Amino acid sequence: MSWNLRSCISHMNFKNIYSKIFLLLPLLFLSFATLAQVTTTVSGVITDAKTNQTLPFVNVFAADSSVNITADEGGKYMLVSKPGKPFSQIKVSFVGYKPTTINVKSGQEQVINIKLVPIAQQLNEVVIKAGKKTRYRNKDNPAVELIRQVIEHKEQNRPESYDYVQNKEYDKMMFSVLNVSPTVADKKFFRKYKFLLENRDSTTIPGKNLLPIYLDEKLSQNYYRKSPEKKKTILLGEKSVNFGSYIDNEGLGQYFKHMYYEVDIYKNNIFLMTNMFLSPICDAAPTFYKFFITDTIVVNNAKVVELSFTPRNTTDMLFEGKIYVTLDGHYAVQHAALTVNKNINLNFVKSLHVDQDFEQNPDQRYHLSKSNTIVDFSFNKKGKGGLLGIRTITYKDYIVNKAIPDTTFDGPALVENDEAKRRSNDFWTQNRLDTLTKAESKVYHNIDTLQKMPSYRRTMDILTLLLAGYKSFGPFEMGPANSFYSFNPVEGLKLRLGGRTTPELSKRYYFETYLAYGFKDEKWKGFLSATYSINNKSIYKFPQDYVRVSYQKDTKIPGLALQFVQEDNFLLSFKRGNNDKYLYNDFYKVDYVHEYESHFSYSFGLRRWTQSPAGSLFFTNEINGVPNNVNSITTAEITGELRYAPHEQFYQGKIYRVDIPNQYPIFTLDYTQGLKNIFDGQYAYKNLHFEIDKRFYLSQLGFADVTGEVAHVFGQVPYPLLSIPRANQTYAYDLYSYNLMNFLEFVDDHYESILIDQHFNGFLFNKIPLFKRLKWRETLSFKSLWGGLRDENNPSLHSSLFQLPVDENGRPTTFALGKTPYIEGSVGIENIFKFVRVDLVRRFTYLDNPDVAKWGIRTRVLFTF
Repeated sequence: MSWNLRSCISHMNFKNIYSKIFLLLPLLFLSFATLAQVTTTVSGVITDAKTNQTLPFVNVFAADSSVNITADEGGKYMLVSKPGKPFSQIKVSFVGYKPTTINVKSGQEQVINIKLVPIAQQLNEVVIKAGKKTRYRNKDNPAVELIRQVIEHKEQNRPESYDYVQNKEYDKMMFSVLNVSPTVADKKFFRKYKFLLENRDSTTIPGKNLLPIYLDEKLSQNYYRKSPEKKKTILLGEKSVNFGSYIDNEGLGQYFKHMYYEVDIYKNNIFLMTNMFLSPICDAAPTFYKFFITDTIVVNNAKVVELSFTPRNTTDMLFEGKIYVTLDGHYAVQHAALTVNKNINLNFVKSLHVDQDFEQNPDQRYHLSKSNTIVDFSFNKKGKGGLLGIRTITYKDYIVNKAIPDTTFDGPALVENDEAKRRSNDFWTQNRLDTLTKAESKVYHNIDTLQKMPSYRRTMDILTLLLAGYKSFGPFEMGPANSFYSFNPVEGLKLRLGGRTTPELSKRYYFETYLAYGFKDEKWKGFLSATYSINNKSIYKFPQDYVRVSYQKDTKIPGLALQFVQEDNFLLSFKRGNNDKYLYNDFYKVDYVHEYESHFSYSFGLRRWTQSPAGSLFFTNEINGVPNNVNSITTAEITGELRYAPHEQFYQGKIYRVDIPNQYPIFTLDYTQGLKNIFDGQYAYKNLHFEIDKRFYLSQLGFADVTGEVAHVFGQVPYPLLSIPRANQTYAYDLYSYNLMNFLEFVDDHYESILIDQHFNGFLFNKIPLFKRLKWRETLSFKSLWGGLRDENNPSLHSSLFQLPVDENGRPTTFALGKTPYIEGSVGIENIFKFVRVDLVRRFTYLDNPDVAKWGIRTRVLFTF
């Protein structure tokens, strides 16, 4: 066959092939279209295999697709696949019955009636059988199967699963005195307070008589965006009682809200009463709780299961109570009633109840509509008196998945203004999302009347002196009382008297002073400061913005930070071992502090500091081989600090501002620049210090406070200007000091440290019968310090530097850290008598140093729940 013939045949073959393809294309498209319409349809009735009764609201879903439905009230169901996505198996599940998987004919319509086999329910009761109690098990337990479904669907039931959410929130916090005798108001001493004592409420809590004394209300508009995630709260109104200048009303409110944290049952951990409780629907709930199906009810035409639960250990930080779970395939919580066992290791709390209601969105999912937390406080859990606190949060006008403009989220996450704090009574009447009881509505007027009474002012004066240490004289207050008397080896008996101005004199100008005299060294000491508040707020109020000028002439132990209020505390006068190494200080300072609403702050200052040795301390060096005693050294410094503490909260007391701990870290960066030949400064150096503080909440294992530090001194300086570790020779346990290190035992020009203080909250002791009754709690701490001296700051290599201190026999008492870190640790018991912590402290390294203690017992007094 010639090439032309083969070419012709080939051309004809291709032509035939193309013709066939074009003829088949319509058929192929028709086939694809037909296949695309293929569906699988399964219908029938679901019944109980034993009783043949129909089962309503059973979950039916395709095994290999996302199609799922719920049977109707008569047990009838019909499951239809999506076009072109037929399935070959269906799965059926219902609370109290064994789940089953059934093969079906893919792509066909069929009727399959399903019989489910019930599982024997294990209820929360004692069943006597052959002399033994029925053992609770998670396996084949329908209640556990249900809670696992709730856990699996948690994320889709949280508001954060929506792209956008907005709502109004009304937050009411109320405290009342419980069960005050009706005859108290008739007694002569209390007759003047009759208006307050007769304002009773006996209907809010059945069986309890409430006398409201505190009320705080907030109305806010909340916005949430999922991507990128952002939250915004605009304060619409705020109203609170005012106890006068004796109490920080704003700080008190913040502390109450810290105790009564917003309860989110969908989170693994719930923070309440400064403790971390494990949620009954946390990921590990079946390990810590026992669950029982106790009822099935219909609410708003929807069937829900009442799921009861109890803690496996009644003294752990766990709840007991009931949750009501929907059977619509979402397994959402429709209502929750939480309480705690009477044996729980929680101080001063007689009872605790949390009730939450959830309402249905248009998309049939549920959102929190009301949360009510009630706590009954008492020193004696068997007594009738005490305090009752109620926090009620109501949510209304819930809108989901409606786009919110990006500009809404600009600026700070919380928007507050003075206008919101001055809303009229008409505003609150029209906008409250809840109602006040008759007794609550009188609280504002009653407390306003009370704080104007002279007898109230006298009583608060006495309490302020006893608790805060200050006695008020209107524009000036004298104190603190615990520093009036102290003693030490250098000064002997030391008397001190001081005070400061109050906002009654001025909100912008503050003055603080004290005068002290040591009867052994026969020297006067003193302190004087003047502060100007730039933002016209108290210098203790957040956000701070002030300039301060101060001068101090006093003694201090090397390495201790100058704490003007606490350093002369009488209780800290008692110390172990030798503690006669002191410095006389002349300290001139100018400081500026500025805080932002974001809790970022900066400060900078200028100071001139003269240090003179006292007691057994000497400044000695050599000049041309000749010993030389130096009377004092003077430094001039520029200081700067950057600090970021996200979501930080405070209680602003009379003496100083107290942080309310939370789970967020605090970052602090300090820089000091020594100035030579300026303001008589003798040294040029740099000091850089960075610190991170964080509390780690570890659920049932309690919490750990962790502090990490790193610092470096640049330049050659004598040892008083080096980093001197925070030692502690008192018998009080100090969280941030080394409790078995002697004062001035170490110096270094660079160091890194880690401090860990673990609180187990009784997790281990709660399992031991004796400790369980005592409600003691275990603690564990670890502290380690790495550091050293570079050659340029080593006095043994540079005789011009001050020689490190020695004792009267010439033995060194101050050392540089070597390659081995300083390590100490402790085990302790806290909550002794509800207030006391006792630690057994062990020092592990540098045991050959003179006058060191290998073991020690230290105590600490702390109020905690």
